[in-house]
Amino acid sequence: MPASPGASTSNPVEHEIVVSVPATTVYRLVSTVANWPRIFPSVVHVERVEPLTRGERIQVWEVVDGESRIWTSTRTFDPYGLRIDFQDEQPGLSEAPLEGSWIIESRSATESGVRLRRWGPGTGDAAGEADRRCRSELAALKSQLESAHAASELTFSFTDTVQIDGAAKDVYDFINDAQRWQERLPHVARVRLAEELPGLQTLEMDTKAADGSTHTTTSYRVAFEPRRIAYRQFTLPALMTLHTGIWTFKDHGAGTAASSQHTVVLNADNIVGVLGPDADVAQARDYVRTALSTNSTATLRLAKEYAERRRR
Repeated sequence: MPASPGASTSNPVEHEIVVSVPATTVYRLVSTVANWPRIFPSVVHVERVEPLTRGERIQVWEVVDGESRIWTSTRTFDPYGLRIDFQDEQPGLSEAPLEGSWIIESRSATESGVRLRRWGPGTGDAAGEADRRCRSELAALKSQLESAHAASELTFSFTDTVQIDGAAKDVYDFINDAQRWQERLPHVARVRLAEELPGLQTLEMDTKAADGSTHTTTSYRVAFEPRRIAYRQFTLPALMTLHTGIWTFKDHGAGTAASSQHTVVLNADNIVGVLGPDADVAQARDYVRTALSTNSTATLRLAKEYAERRRR
């Protein structure tokens, strides 16, 4: 359902920012939920759960101020007017659903105005929380949209795949059972796994790099048994400003194709400090890809041994 002024309060609350990104690019980034982990710092993962005539219903997993949350939203698109209307169901965020609109307006060929208009709780703590969240979202959105638009050479994705003569469920179990990685994976020095909400996991690890250094990372994972595990790292190594990924497990009759997909945004400010005065973006890409690919491939190969042993 599109938002309407009479839904919760008679007067909408509106916030606005100006971003140095073309309006059509802003609309594309906000309307495509696959981009949300890049442009909303709290978002772990988003799933499109139901297509609608002029929009979609989505489910969102996010972490706000250390608190895990899962909610759904119905969105209606107006690509010609560069507008997205939404109605959120937000347990724990407010006493009433939050409704509103994203409205993007072109200011010039390179600049846009982004308005977030909402109808929600009119007074009290719930209204204050909704207002704080809108302001926070817009401030983060400005920074992330401009970074995403400007950092094309810093962004890359890749996938490693291992063919396994075993069941997808066994491979899934090996990856999902991360609390045992310290004993199963030689590059993991310490691990802590918690699940505050069903299917939304917190994974904290110390991993050992090839040069002998140890890196601490914190990730949130969303498990879709037995086919996928999506994740986003919130505590990152110095060379990255974003790292998201998806483990996938596909039966193909003779066995399972197990894949680890990574999407990375490099931290350009830290390249020289980490890799030396002569390092450039290409070297940083190779370094990060090699490090991530080495660990994910090693994990998949150990999952292969586990699943094939169980089949035998």
